Amino acid sequence: MRSPTQIRLRSPFRFILCVSLSIAASGWVGHSHADDQPQTNAKSPSQPNIVLVMTDDQGWGQTGYYNHPVLKTPNLDAMAEGGLRLDRFYAGAPVCSPTRASVLTGRSNDRTGVQSHGFALRLQETSIANVLKDAGYVTGHFGKWHLNGMRGAGVPVLHTDTHHPGHFGFDQWVSVTNFFDRDPLMSRRGKFEQFTGDSSDVAMTEAIDFISRQSKTNQPFFTVVWFGSPHSPWLANDDDLKSFASLDKDSRHHYGELVAMDRSIGTLRDSLRRLGIAENTLVWYCSDNGGLPKIKPDTVGGLRGHKGSLFEGGLRVPAIIEWPAMIEPRVTSYPACTMDIFPTLVDLLSLDESVAPNELDGVSLEPLFQEEQGPREKPIPFRFAKKAALVDNQFKLLAENLDRSKFLLYDLENDPTETTDVTAQHPQVAKRMQKALLAWNESVEASVAGKDYPKGQVDPNHPQPRWWTEVEEYKPFFDQWKDRWEYARYFKTKRK
Repeated sequence: MRSPTQIRLRSPFRFILCVSLSIAASGWVGHSHADDQPQTNAKSPSQPNIVLVMTDDQGWGQTGYYNHPVLKTPNLDAMAEGGLRLDRFYAGAPVCSPTRASVLTGRSNDRTGVQSHGFALRLQETSIANVLKDAGYVTGHFGKWHLNGMRGAGVPVLHTDTHHPGHFGFDQWVSVTNFFDRDPLMSRRGKFEQFTGDSSDVAMTEAIDFISRQSKTNQPFFTVVWFGSPHSPWLANDDDLKSFASLDKDSRHHYGELVAMDRSIGTLRDSLRRLGIAENTLVWYCSDNGGLPKIKPDTVGGLRGHKGSLFEGGLRVPAIIEWPAMIEPRVTSYPACTMDIFPTLVDLLSLDESVAPNELDGVSLEPLFQEEQGPREKPIPFRFAKKAALVDNQFKLLAENLDRSKFLLYDLENDPTETTDVTAQHPQVAKRMQKALLAWNESVEASVAGKDYPKGQVDPNHPQPRWWTEVEEYKPFFDQWKDRWEYARYFKTKRK
């Protein structure tokens, strides 16, 4: 665990979208709803309730508060007005499973065995859910899991799955293996259940049921809601399509799913206030990676790159933290990432550093909750496939292929769209960052080999990625599933 005193805020970042620079730079404070709410069941500030919400493939530019040209997100806008809006927040990786691993562990994805989508999280990793459970929290996961090594559209997680959410500290879970859409088939702790409605509404309804039950007890709760939207394939409710009639079919349904997602955010915020627990509930929202390239209008707010890329468009995502008891509403440009979630929660609860036995790549953001900080002292590292990057406040070093030792240096403050390599203008910065990135990469290689586990090696029984169509336990359900719209294509193509 890194000392919170290491956290600093860099100078205001230059935005691309039509967001007022004067507002962002001045730390604008919007109206807080904290004083409006009944708080009869609020927990102690030392043990807040915690809700982590993550969308699936929502790009940095896809919010109303960034003035998107067609998408309105009134509930996210209200959350941003009432909380800490993080305008320079990064997903841990440019695709889904790796970022999910970074959320649960505070570590870069390759350290955890989750090299890409469909890789399983190692059981040897320390999950924040287990840490919080040991600290007295009741834990629940709702929605997309995608950390059990399963590929293909989301199917219900088996109770025999060796890497289901329960094995990582979740007491209750209603989950699917991957992305999920309208009328999903899900798994309640291994028991299959058919649901009706938009997938975001379904996941949030289950989460709120869990939260409602826990609000009547003396135990704080840790709730993870991982949406399946707006990941493809897209199938939005008719009412959610009305504002997008002029768009192509895929874009129309993509944005319709985001309307439903935003509605579920409103349902969550309203429910917390209705239950009288909003004041001391920390809600942390973000997306799992950058936006998609073929959706129109633009998903990434003019940034370079999309999902799968280590350019800003593939990594930078919208993020908000709302906690009325402790956070005054404002906007920050402090660079932060999903690896910071684990150390931040540990720091907030004043837990011993020993709960995180392995090397962390994130830092605690707790000081940022109270006031603006100086430059971030620990750079944010990324590694995906053969690509790597290091974000160090104003500058970003990027290698499209580490094997070729070709590095590009970008000045994100003056060139947020990453158009110009400034290595020649800042040779010492480039040299320093290359050295730091290569040293970090060596430490990741040691983690990949399991050197930071007690036995010094990776569990030999750790599963490899596989399609659920290859799993024997799912085959009895194939006759029922072959005509479902979300599964039909998997029975038309034989997987090797």
